[in-house]
Amino acid sequence: MRGEDRQQGAIFSYLTLERRIPAEHPLRAIRRLTDGALERISPELGKLYSSTGRPSIAPERLLQALLLMVLYSVRSERQLMEQLNYNLLSRWFVGLEMDDEVRDVTVFTKNLEWLMAGTVSQELLGAVLAEAREKQLLSAEHFTVDGTLIPA
Repeated sequence: MRGEDRQQGAIFSYLTLERRIPAEHPLRAIRRLTDGALERISPELGKLYSSTGRPSIAPERLLQALLLMVLYSVRSERQLMEQLNYNLLSRWFVGLEMDDEVRDVTVFTKNLEWLMAGTVSQELLGAVLAEAREKQLLSAEHFTVDGTLIPA
């Protein structure tokens, strides 16, 4: 059978992304924490949605994607979009289903710049800290980190 005669690009699965992520995976706990924080600031996020113009990327997804960039040391928005295109764990974390479209990197970057220009990122951090405080995940114990840079 010639290559062009075969169906290209179709993936069929009976498992949801939710079922594919192991129950003990660390991102599950992080997602629960951020979902709670996003719920706390949902009134503020709701104000960011526009009823006119082209649909933007949901602020919640932008913030979750930004968190993935930090957690996994993704160097650029372009690499993040690549990850969201083929990495099932990343798709699950930001709430994308298997068939959901991953936006173009320029759209993502513009939406992220717009979001970060406001106060919502600070509100999210405050909400995450509140969630962590309620779940007694924070400690007042002092520790020191050495950040000395040694030229190689």
